[in-house]
Amino acid sequence: MANSFHTGYPSMDDLRKKAKSRIPKFAFEYLDGGCNEDVSISRNTKEIREVQLQPRYLRNQGVSSTVTKVMGMEFSAPFGIAPVGLQGLMWPNSPEILAKAAFAHNIPFILSTVTTMNIERASELTEGNAWFQLYNPAEDSLRDDILNRAAAAQCPVLVLLCDVPTFGYRPRDIRNGLALPPKMSLANILQILGKPTWALNTLKYGQPTFETLRPYTPGGLNLKQLGQFMDKTFSGRLNEERIKPIREKWKGKLVLKGVASEQDTQDAIRLGFDGIIVSNHGGRQLDAAESTINSLAGLSGKYGDQIEIMMDSGLRSGPDIARAMATGAKFTFMGRSFLYGCGALGKQGGEHTITMLKTQFKQVMDQLCCERVEDLPKHLIDH
Repeated sequence: MANSFHTGYPSMDDLRKKAKSRIPKFAFEYLDGGCNEDVSISRNTKEIREVQLQPRYLRNQGVSSTVTKVMGMEFSAPFGIAPVGLQGLMWPNSPEILAKAAFAHNIPFILSTVTTMNIERASELTEGNAWFQLYNPAEDSLRDDILNRAAAAQCPVLVLLCDVPTFGYRPRDIRNGLALPPKMSLANILQILGKPTWALNTLKYGQPTFETLRPYTPGGLNLKQLGQFMDKTFSGRLNEERIKPIREKWKGKLVLKGVASEQDTQDAIRLGFDGIIVSNHGGRQLDAAESTINSLAGLSGKYGDQIEIMMDSGLRSGPDIARAMATGAKFTFMGRSFLYGCGALGKQGGEHTITMLKTQFKQVMDQLCCERVEDLPKHLIDH
């Protein structure tokens, strides 16, 4: 791993700019954008960066450790790779790149139901350590079959997504034809021709498809029919009636992702979840949402001793991760950031991004004179 850091890209802004230059516009805008007017996506990061931390310089400081425990497992740092749909559209083979890098660095990788690698391959690449996010199917038989596959693949954690009762309204994706059903316009074809590395890699690895769902998808569907099939097959809505049979069937750890309220947190505790991920889907679903750091601050103090509280959405750097951990998160996840890395650096993108974030986060801990990740809340300046 000594050579996994590329000095030409020491920040997330560097990775994002490079990725933008290498990914076709329609795919980059799908990755980069939020919904409606992008209010939530900008608010998330802005309010994370309003959190201030206080160093304790005159103390006997030992060696800072970034090792973190969550869900009964120990990881090398307090961040993991969040589930992202259609990863292979944004950068060809990116799910494999990221799963391999996560395993090499001992951080969690969460596979989305609707990404471009299947459960079995994720398990193979991570030796049974990949987490799986279930996008809730409308039919119980399909749900149970996917759960059986996740269990057979030894996924230690199942993540249930609760914040997609409807598709987000994303103007760029609508203009680009990436709302379901997608279309391949002349403009999109010209964009592909202008990004030869992306195009050649797409030829090498094949057109991205929903690999986990391949056994359930009728053959010969065109893109419009595939969109209609997805609409019919997945409801997205979660309620107590749908959660109970999943909790009964799933023997591993169970996490609810997309939580933003006290009511949903209380319900998660009552229904037997082991953890929640405070999230607003990276600003992609509700443009009037509270920032995730504010939601986290309100929930961690009240419920942090009853359920493990994690966070995603808006994090872009090691200092951002430290701010979230100081605010009460037990762990954090990032989605876009790792795909910026893949877009910028291809096969090296996962390793580089993880190394960069670890280095940034460790520097913050050393500067604060904080030896353990769980002590970061002691450095929070509470205004």
